[in-house]
Amino acid sequence: MTSATMHPSQALFQDQAAPIFLPVCDHYAGSEKLMLKSLSLQNELGPIFDITFDCEDGAAVGNELTHIQMLTQIIASESNQFSRIGVRVHHLDHPAFEQDIRQLLSSHDACKKLAYIVLPKVNTVPEVNAAIDTINELSRLHDRQSIPVHLLIETQSALADVADLAAIPQVECLSFGIMDFVSSHWGAIPASAMRSPSQFSHPLLMRAKLEIAAACHLHGKVPSHNVTTDFKDPSITLSDATRASQEFAYTRMWSIHPSQIKPIIKAMAPRSAEINEAVLILSSAQENQWGPIEILGRLHDRASYRYYWTVLKKASMSGINLPEGAQYLI
Repeated sequence: MTSATMHPSQALFQDQAAPIFLPVCDHYAGSEKLMLKSLSLQNELGPIFDITFDCEDGAAVGNELTHIQMLTQIIASESNQFSRIGVRVHHLDHPAFEQDIRQLLSSHDACKKLAYIVLPKVNTVPEVNAAIDTINELSRLHDRQSIPVHLLIETQSALADVADLAAIPQVECLSFGIMDFVSSHWGAIPASAMRSPSQFSHPLLMRAKLEIAAACHLHGKVPSHNVTTDFKDPSITLSDATRASQEFAYTRMWSIHPSQIKPIIKAMAPRSAEINEAVLILSSAQENQWGPIEILGRLHDRASYRYYWTVLKKASMSGINLPEGAQYLI
């Protein structure tokens, strides 16, 4: 393959690994009814958002085994068309944690179709690595070498080690758990900081969000922003997702209600003008063997090519119809 026809992912990342890309919306569902409703919506719209089945807060006390068995069956079923369902298991010190992992990965079909496992309330690299070892041991029984892992950063200890946590190879996403993080300060941060506008202006929360995002981008991982608890007003979700994306460099966000999915995608997906610009620049770059070019009086080289390539990747994953000829660039 010549440099003129070389795919951007090869031409632009010869000296570094390409970053991980995930759908911009991570929709959480805790009950069987909501899981099935979310899956039906995903099958209707396509894999433009992920679904996370919740064991930690979704399972009633004493009903943990029945709950994980139920959601394992859904993941293994033919209804899971796109294999974009993950599971948040109980935290690592919870008695049900190992039961969750063993039950979830006891099914060959569920193991093969599982998109990721979310580990909540993590604190240190050694404990995460130990959990990953358990996951890998069980997944390899079904000939799956590894399953992506997402980490919930919701303690001060985890924030202190956030760069090292993001560096773990099997970790692909860090999510900020704002409510537990605020609570861990024992009243020193007011409850109003759990929501807008204070969540974007309180210094300790700004620091936490920025450190998580910076650690993710350093290691090519995905930073996922905390939930908007007011799900009755889609404009609040849209505003929060826009600020998370534009001001704090988050490329993914939680949803806890179906009404939040489209506002998050709208806020975090690229705009049409930028998509068209990306197609123009990358097409010209490929024609010029990925050397420097001039477009509309501006110089572009591989640094800007990488940026515009990510624009097209994000647009494609958000279900946006790309201009003619753009598909071969992603």
